[in-house]
Amino acid sequence: MEKLRSYQSSLIIRIFRVLFKIFSFIPIKNNYIIFESFHGKQFSDNPRALFEFITQNYQEDYIVIWSVDRRYKDKFEINNNIKAVTRLTPKWCYYMSVSKYWVINARLPLWIPKRKENIYLQTWHGTPLKKLGLDIEKVNMPGTTTDKYKKNFMESSSKWDYLISPNSYSTNIFRSAFGFKGEILEVGYPRNDHLVNNNNSKYIDELKRKLKIPKDKKVILYAPTWRDDDFYKKGSYRFELSLDLEEMKKALGDKYVIILRMHYLISSELDVSYYENFVFDYSLYEDIRDLYLISDLLITDYSSVFFDFAILKKPIIFYMYDLEKYENILRGFYIKNLADLPGDIVQNDKDLLDALLKVECSQKDYQLFFDEFCSLEDGESSKRVYEKVFKQKKV
Repeated sequence: MEKLRSYQSSLIIRIFRVLFKIFSFIPIKNNYIIFESFHGKQFSDNPRALFEFITQNYQEDYIVIWSVDRRYKDKFEINNNIKAVTRLTPKWCYYMSVSKYWVINARLPLWIPKRKENIYLQTWHGTPLKKLGLDIEKVNMPGTTTDKYKKNFMESSSKWDYLISPNSYSTNIFRSAFGFKGEILEVGYPRNDHLVNNNNSKYIDELKRKLKIPKDKKVILYAPTWRDDDFYKKGSYRFELSLDLEEMKKALGDKYVIILRMHYLISSELDVSYYENFVFDYSLYEDIRDLYLISDLLITDYSSVFFDFAILKKPIIFYMYDLEKYENILRGFYIKNLADLPGDIVQNDKDLLDALLKVECSQKDYQLFFDEFCSLEDGESSKRVYEKVFKQKKV
C-alpha cells in the first residue's frame, strides 16, 4: 500500500510538472498576485495582512488569488472579490505559473518551478526563539534526515526574491537559518498592523461577542508549538495537553476563561467538552491575531507567538515543562539567556497555577524587550512592503 501511494504521488507530481511546462508559454500577468498561508490551510498571517492592504487601497490595480487546501475550503472565509483556487489542481498550476507575485508564509513543495518573471515574496511566520532550518544541529522530524532537510531548505530559499523580517535580530538569524542571500525587508511584520490599529475596546467587545466569550471574564490564551519527534506521520504531529484543567477551573473559573490555540501542524483532536464555558478550543479559528486582542494573558512555550503578543504589553507566562529536552535534543534556542524573556518560566502544573494567581502583581517590566523586538511594529509594515515590492514593479 505504501509503495502504491508513493507511485501515485510521483505520478501526480510528473503531471503537474508537465502542466507547469505548458503554462510557462503563457505570458506573465503583471497584475496577478497569488497568496498562500500555511500551505493553504488558513486565511491568515502576513499574506492576509498584505492582501487586505492591497485590496483596500489598490483594488482596481490587481487580480488577487488565494491558494486553498481542499480539506480546509469550508473553513476558509473569503468574500466575493477573491478568487480562491484549490491547491494542487490544474487551475492552481495555471495561476502559480502566470501570476507575477507569489506571497507565501511557509515553504512550497520543491518540485514547483519558478519562472524568472515570478517575484516570490516569502513573508515567513514568526520571530524565532527555537532554532530553524540550517541552524538545527540534528533534525528529528519524520520522512527526512538532517542532511536532506538542510539541502531542501537551501533549495527552497534560493527561489525567494524577498524575505520579510520583523527586526534586526531576525534578519541575522534568517541569513544563517535559511541560507538566504537575497534582499531582506526589515520592516516589521504586516500581520501585526492589525494589533496596532485595532487594539480598542469597541473592536475587542465585538470579537468577544462573535466568539461567545463572556464579557465579564478575563481571557487566558494557551498557544504552544509542536514537538519535532512526536508525530503520526510526516506533517501530522501529536500533542498532549499538559494543562491541569480541573485545578485551573477550580482556582480560576470565577474570573477567567481559557482559549486553546494549537499549532497548525498539530493533528490531535482535543476533547474539552467537559470544561464547557471555561475552555474554548479555537485552534481552527482563521487567524490568531483576533485571539491576541481579546486575551488578557498568554501562556506559551517555545512558539514565536510571544514576540507578537508582546506588542500589546500584556502578561506572558512560559510553560516549558520539557525545557531540557527541547533545548538540548530537539531544537535549542537563539536567545541564550532565557531570563531575558518577557515573562516568568515555569515547568510544572503547580508553578503554572501559582504564576497565574499572582500574575497581575508580579509581571516584569519588559520595555527593553519591546524596544529590541517590537519597535518596528507601528501599524505601517504592510505599506512599507507594498512600496518596496509591488508599487514600482507593476508594469
